[in-house]
Amino acid sequence: MTRMYGSVRGMRRQRLTLLDGAYFMRKRDEDSVARTQDEIRQTNVKKILQAAEQLFAEKGYAGASMGDIAQLADIPKSNVHYYFATKKALYQEVLLELLEVWKQDALCFELYDDPRVVLSSYIRAKMNHSRNRAHGSKVWAAEVMQGAPILKECLRDNLYEWAKLKEAKIREWIETGQINPVEPSYLLYMIWASTQHYADFDYQIYLLNDDQPLDDLQFEKAVQSVTSVILRGIGLTA
Repeated sequence: MTRMYGSVRGMRRQRLTLLDGAYFMRKRDEDSVARTQDEIRQTNVKKILQAAEQLFAEKGYAGASMGDIAQLADIPKSNVHYYFATKKALYQEVLLELLEVWKQDALCFELYDDPRVVLSSYIRAKMNHSRNRAHGSKVWAAEVMQGAPILKECLRDNLYEWAKLKEAKIREWIETGQINPVEPSYLLYMIWASTQHYADFDYQIYLLNDDQPLDDLQFEKAVQSVTSVILRGIGLTA
């Protein structure tokens, strides 16, 4: 009897082990499928946003269609609508993603205290994005120039508070004598205008550069020039 009981118990353990193994294999397969689906989603959304950013810059919000965006992204139009129900929703996502990118550019305000390091880092980050994401800068500029009809509330809620925090940091530098007195908001406006010029007016730069975009050496000189002019204006050296 004891031998039979032990045999039955062993069979139960073996059966449970097999069931556990089957469960974990099924769970692993489900996780793998979920990861694959998530990767596909991320890839498709990225392609759609990149295409939308380019076409909104080239044709404007009214001129760009979901069909055009789908064609440029090489994704069926139905799939574009699956991820973004309307053109307005897609346009909003493009703008919000740009806002987050530019907020990331300004993390140096939180990471460092030295105004020379902070402002040099910020200017370089802004210049790099003007070179690498000129379409995005143009979409942003067009939205703001029209009075931000789509992004008005978001700007009011997010950009205002974000800018005030940066102004407070600049004000600290002034109060501690680290930089010359300057209205903090005007300093930010100058940085934005100087750096985003290289995106918003890239064709003008192209024309004045003998029908050529700035090469790496020219671009680096541009970064250094913008940095030097701004820093020297507030009593710092580049």
